[in-house]
Amino acid sequence: MSALICGSIAFDSVMVFQGRFRDHILPDRIHLLNVSFLVPSLRRNYGGCAGNIAYNLALLGGHGAPMATVGHDFTPYAEWLRERSVDLTHVRTVEQEFTAQAFITTDLDDNQITAFHPGAMSHSHLNRVPDGAGITLGIVAPDGRDGMVQHAAQFAEAGIPLLFDPGQGLPMFGGQELLDFIGKSSWIAVNDYEGQLLAERTGLSLREVARRVRALIVTRGAEGSVIHADGREIVVPAVRPEAIVDPTGCGDAYRAGLIYGLQNGLDWETTGRVASLMGAIKIAHAGTQHHSFTRDEFEARFRAAFDRGL
Repeated sequence: MSALICGSIAFDSVMVFQGRFRDHILPDRIHLLNVSFLVPSLRRNYGGCAGNIAYNLALLGGHGAPMATVGHDFTPYAEWLRERSVDLTHVRTVEQEFTAQAFITTDLDDNQITAFHPGAMSHSHLNRVPDGAGITLGIVAPDGRDGMVQHAAQFAEAGIPLLFDPGQGLPMFGGQELLDFIGKSSWIAVNDYEGQLLAERTGLSLREVARRVRALIVTRGAEGSVIHADGREIVVPAVRPEAIVDPTGCGDAYRAGLIYGLQNGLDWETTGRVASLMGAIKIAHAGTQHHSFTRDEFEARFRAAFDRGL
């Protein structure tokens, strides 16, 4: 099973504030917000949802390729991905634009404030899900708005099962548009906040959303995740990480685990645990693509975390 991962490819400038946002943002003065954070630490990483998911899926030995639009500055990132056996056939360069850029500030409670310049990502609708490319699984992750709508429709027209991962792109859509995405999806993955927003905008409870798809996956950070599938709620425990360094990209690592499980016909209990371990491995490393492991190392960590083999 080969996956086409539609989503953003971006450069992430990640800054760490050695304090807590809540000590500087006063709720009763939010209408006069004017704050500045000193960030001694700054890293420029390769990121974007499609890039991150593809990177993590390659680590697991899964089969997939990103489909994205990038700018004239993409060359070093392209070399990085090719060196890690990520197929860039479906990545389009928009020469007049910069690759999307995210500027992320994280505090000591792992809260994040992000500013995002879409750049070439705004042209994602120029890409089209290809016919006859052996694609058997589609992913629509955060991307340009028109691109997300069109790619979901193209997967549906081609009869390709779709994992809808709206992420930070969810607020761009109204209730009817989200209902349309749900109708085209086989699986939906959200975090707990996104799940609440999805329910509010569609007027459906999460149970009702789950009844319309094969599975609804809701991640809850350190509290693990819940997979609603086959009329059941499968509770997936969180894996204790070796360290808590950087939460950026943990959701993408988790979703790569979901895709790997779907590609290999794993049951949801196992798939959820693969995804949970991927998130724990990622959070122990700075950046979204600086973690790595061998197959033997992953299987050993899986057994240690869950007292069972993969």
